[in-house]
Amino acid sequence: MNRPLVVIFATICLDAVGIGLVFPVLPRLLEDVTHSPNIAPYIGIMTALYAVMQFVFAPVLGALSDNLGRRPVLLISLAGAAINYVIMAFAPQLWMLMLGRAVAGLTSANVSVATAYITDISSEDQRARRFGLSNAMFGIGFIIGPVLGGLLGDTWLRLPFIAAAALNAGNLLLALFVLPESRTAAREKIDLVALNPLRPLRWVFAIKGLLPVVFVYFILSATGEAYGVCWALWGFDTFQWSGLWIGLSLGAFGICQTLVQALLPGPATKLLGERMAVVVGIACACIALVALAFANQGWMVFAIMPLFALAGIGTPAFQALATRQVDPDRQGQLQGVLASAVSLASIAAPLAFSTFYFVVQNDWPGAIWLLVVVIYAIAIPLVLLGTRTARAAT
Repeated sequence: MNRPLVVIFATICLDAVGIGLVFPVLPRLLEDVTHSPNIAPYIGIMTALYAVMQFVFAPVLGALSDNLGRRPVLLISLAGAAINYVIMAFAPQLWMLMLGRAVAGLTSANVSVATAYITDISSEDQRARRFGLSNAMFGIGFIIGPVLGGLLGDTWLRLPFIAAAALNAGNLLLALFVLPESRTAAREKIDLVALNPLRPLRWVFAIKGLLPVVFVYFILSATGEAYGVCWALWGFDTFQWSGLWIGLSLGAFGICQTLVQALLPGPATKLLGERMAVVVGIACACIALVALAFANQGWMVFAIMPLFALAGIGTPAFQALATRQVDPDRQGQLQGVLASAVSLASIAAPLAFSTFYFVVQNDWPGAIWLLVVVIYAIAIPLVLLGTRTARAAT
């Protein structure tokens, strides 16, 4: 394996570790800064703020990576992440935490630029394998991060943020001194129209039958936001979990999900067909979520994890199903629309889930998972009835 590829994989893994480090302790940091026991809305706002900045500036960073090269944009992204974690490690006030998340969202191009870098240095027959390895690196990082973050957070609340800042700073130095540029800079004038983040959505109504597909993708993306916003809060409120136990639960889920994603989507799609694989994945998620809603002992969460992770067969199957809904010459447009749907879900869902959790927190924290079940249920008829053109193919 060549040196640039090793650096890129290290970048992806360390980026995931840095993200996972802060998950178990962010609620307690917000409590410490706001002096409020009800910090669910703050988590929702911080998550949505990051997504808004990412949504607005991702096209800009993408255009810059094409025109200036991958390396400068990757360095800017890593520097932004390091600055964010430094601010969060030492910020005494809420507005400073919000500023840190805004900076992180503005410069959040690590994985996308790393993916483009892999494309630049890989032949067509190497790309699938290398993309799979990059996904594995992110999965490994996200397994290690929450466990380490919980352990460090129980030692000192701000220590995980210092560790995340150090990781990103080390990552920045590694890329600065070791990583070469992967493409010749175009140095062409940037098309300002292409920087409009809402531009891909115009294809939703231009391509027949695409609206149900995009809506399902929006739902699947939105439900995923519930865990990032509410998991640590729910674990503490329901089981009085420490940061370490929250980290262990996230790490256990990461292991189960990585195994499912690596081994099962292909066989499940071959056995069930794409449409039914999506439905089965949603059904597994719903059963697990109902069990989580009524769980009253921590060990039950770990027992449910394998079933919960089986939901992971649904999204890859739906991605494949979605590609069948449009002609081959419109696949690029489809991916742009789906990316916009993910971004919009990342903005709206955290605000909605955090608000709902704030309402039910004192009486029944587990009710948040029943809301996720209701949202999942909306997707089932859309999958079965809104993707009829794929029936012959599945």
